[in-house]
Amino acid sequence: MTGFGVSATHGFPDTQLISYEEMLRRATLIVSALSEVPCIGDGDTGYGTPVNVKRTVKGYAQAGLAAVMIEDQVSPKRCGHTKGKDVVSKDEACVRIKAACDARDEGSDILILARTDARAVFGVDEAIDRCKKFNEIGADITFLEAPENVEEMRRFCSEVPGYKLANMLEHGKTPILSPKELGEMGYTIAAYPLTLLSASINSMQLALQRLKEGESCEGLLVPFKEVQRVVGFPEYYMEEERYKI
Repeated sequence: MTGFGVSATHGFPDTQLISYEEMLRRATLIVSALSEVPCIGDGDTGYGTPVNVKRTVKGYAQAGLAAVMIEDQVSPKRCGHTKGKDVVSKDEACVRIKAACDARDEGSDILILARTDARAVFGVDEAIDRCKKFNEIGADITFLEAPENVEEMRRFCSEVPGYKLANMLEHGKTPILSPKELGEMGYTIAAYPLTLLSASINSMQLALQRLKEGESCEGLLVPFKEVQRVVGFPEYYMEEERYKI
C-alpha cells in the first residue's frame, strides 16, 4: 500500500495531503480483500512525534498489515523520486525508528521497514550510515531510497546487514534491475510501487481517446468473464448457493 497510490486515488500528489486515518481506512480495505498475500503499508513519517509513530505502527498492525514503512523525511513528506525533499536529523530519524520498534516489541505483530531519503540531501555515505543505525536499533528491513547507480546499490547491500528493499520505480532515479539481479546483489524485497498505476493510466488514456474518436476499445479489454472473476463474483455465487433455501 503506497502513499503515492493512495494519494492518487484521492486525486492528490504524494505530498502528505492524506492523513493517518485515511491511510488506515485504506489499509483495512486492502487487507480485507487479500487472503494469503502479505501487505506492506506506507506509514510515511509516522504522522507526528515518536508517540504518533507508535500509534501508526499499532494501528497498521491491528489492520492486519505485515509491515509498516517509517521514513526520515521532514513533514510534509513527498515521493522519494521528486524534487523538494528534506530529511530530519540523524538523531531524530533514529528516535522515529526506535519508537516504531518499541511499538512492535510491545505486542504489535508487524515488521518495521526503516527508510532513509538522505541520499538526495546528504549523499550516499550518510544514507548508508542511517540504514546501519536503523538496523542496529532493531528495524527488520532497511530501505535506502533513490540510489542513483548500481555501485551505490551494491554498497548499500554490502555495507548494511539484514534484509533490504529495492524500490523499482520506472523512469525514476534508480536503475531498474531484474529480480534475479537484485537478489544476487543482496536485496531481499523488490517493490514496484507505480508499475500498475502507470500501466493503468496509460490504458485508460488510450481507451478514453478511442472512445472520444468513436473507435472500438477491443484489444484493450479483457473478457467480461475475467472482470467478474477478478472482482470476486465466482466466490460470491458459491456462497450464495451454499445458503440457498
